[in-house]
Amino acid sequence: MKVKLFLTSILLFVAVAFVQAQENDETFGEAFQAKKVMKYDKFVKKLARTGSVDAVVKGKVAAVCQMKGCWMNIVSDNPSKPETMVKFKDYGFFVPKDMSGKTVLMKGHGYMEMTSVEELRHMAEDAGKSKEEIEAITSPKEEFKFLATGVIMIGE
Repeated sequence: MKVKLFLTSILLFVAVAFVQAQENDETFGEAFQAKKVMKYDKFVKKLARTGSVDAVVKGKVAAVCQMKGCWMNIVSDNPSKPETMVKFKDYGFFVPKDMSGKTVLMKGHGYMEMTSVEELRHMAEDAGKSKEEIEAITSPKEEFKFLATGVIMIGE
């Protein structure tokens, strides 16, 4: 009986601590469990190898669409790793425009895709780039992309 009471107490303590740790987290889009989270560098490596991966990925936000929060770029702490363009499934949700520098968990599908000059220029415009920077984009670019069904901004 004492063992059961002890184990129940420990489980209750762990559950309360877990809930408190997530109080500052904010979810956009589909709510999801942060199970089997893949760190960004591992995600990039796997995506480069396979061309496609379904995952929950933890990464750092580098940029957000400044028009309405309809996309974001995720980067590694390692500057030699490529960034990933993240869009939101069916434009069903947006993220805050001030998320740059925040850490997020994203659930969805990663893939590689050739992005047209027109879309690259559109994204540069949304990001607030200068006219000169936008006009300097003259060729398509193969990019790492992610279609997110849900995003959790991890609280500070």
